[in-house]
Amino acid sequence: MANHDETTARRLRLLQSEFIQPGRRGPSAGRTTRPTEPAAPINLGILDYMRASVDEVEQHTRAAAPNAGPRPAEVDAIYDWYREHTAHLEPEKQLHREVVIYRQGLEHAIQMGDDKAIRRHPCPACATWGLFWNAALGKALCVNHYCTDDRGASRSWTLAYLAQQHVARQESSARRAT
Repeated sequence: MANHDETTARRLRLLQSEFIQPGRRGPSAGRTTRPTEPAAPINLGILDYMRASVDEVEQHTRAAAPNAGPRPAEVDAIYDWYREHTAHLEPEKQLHREVVIYRQGLEHAIQMGDDKAIRRHPCPACATWGLFWNAALGKALCVNHYCTDDRGASRSWTLAYLAQQHVARQESSARRAT
């Protein structure tokens, strides 16, 4: 499970170092007006997103370990801190922790525009590798035309559900291997 932690931390670190800067729009096609106020020196949407992610982990940690001490100053160390202070929990709660970490890793990938992270998961209903991210719905959709709900619409899955399924598969594989 530590691999989820490292990937999620790496994605959060990458968000902080590369995506917090406002994006350049490239050369303009013709004349444009000059803005009357300067743009923010950082991407506030990404900053708010990162703050919410770290706050969620801190809330989960403090609920399980109220005396956990201050959260780490380095944003990507939050997941190590989370695991360290929740290692004493019963197995079900530790699995929930892994689901939170993995879900946040998927969310970080989506924030960076890496929707291919979704394609690495089989559809929970039909087990095909046809999941694609739909930003408008905020869910992963299965593109298998046989995988539809009662209304005939493509089945869709939240990141939380995909993370729960992934962690459960990993746990099952680990149990069978021992």
